[in-house]
Amino acid sequence: MEMVKLGKTGLTVSRLGMGLFPIGHLTQDKIKTAGQVLGAALDAGINFFDTAECYGDSEEMIGKSVAHRRDEIVLATKAGHVSTGSSGQPWTAQAVREGIDRSLARLNTDHVDLLQVHAYDISGPPPDDVIEAVLEAKDAGKTRFIGYSAENEDADWAIKTGLFATLQTSFSLVDQRARAGLLELATSRGVGIIAKRPIANAVWGKASSQGDAGLSGRFLERLERARAMLELGPIVGAPEDPTVLALGFVLAHQDVHTAIVGTESPEHMLANIDAVERSLPIPESVVSELHRRFDLVGKDWRGIDT
Repeated sequence: MEMVKLGKTGLTVSRLGMGLFPIGHLTQDKIKTAGQVLGAALDAGINFFDTAECYGDSEEMIGKSVAHRRDEIVLATKAGHVSTGSSGQPWTAQAVREGIDRSLARLNTDHVDLLQVHAYDISGPPPDDVIEAVLEAKDAGKTRFIGYSAENEDADWAIKTGLFATLQTSFSLVDQRARAGLLELATSRGVGIIAKRPIANAVWGKASSQGDAGLSGRFLERLERARAMLELGPIVGAPEDPTVLALGFVLAHQDVHTAIVGTESPEHMLANIDAVERSLPIPESVVSELHRRFDLVGKDWRGIDT
């Protein structure tokens, strides 16, 4: 597994990371399954684990299954919302402080490596006291670094503040808006980039089928964009496996340090690792053609953070 430095943090991370939303929705009797997924990922060289206080039981699953391997993990969580099972108002300093402490308890650790402001449902900067609460957590040693999770102008704002060591943002072959200056800006400021939804809900593989593939809303919009890109004809040299193509596209961009993929299946996780280790990189000509096609059909589309 290729390893890189996560921006100016100095943290060494695997270019393929684990997005841990899916395991947060396993039932408590599936802790063994969660442990198999996470343990196999670690054994294969994946060390970047990304979760959040609002991802169901995700943090608890991590704490119960792989806390004994904490020193092998670059552990990231997110704050800003009301933690699962707690009360209060989101986007308040109290919710953030209580959420961070609850996260540490659930994760069975005294600190995380990265604490991210989880700004998927607000427009514009968060309240000042929320930022202050996150900075306090860093000063108290509860996190080594702080980051931001956002799209579009909000992502641009986060980078320019100089407060955040990392940015988590959407980037995939059907969601390339970050190419329009955002990735370059982050690199110039030493901000580590975490790409979320790099497979884009597997829409490329679903695009050749009829119907809506069971998708709706923003997911259906991505599906329609994939179909529009495919209608421009075959892509010479593109791998047949849509997952290989999707991951190969994202990881071809060196400004992206790690791409997080979520699964609750050990088999799917190992297949993703195999795709990265055996089938990448994909040809530069394929990446360039995907750039061209997105610019034709999705240039004015705005990424949606959820």
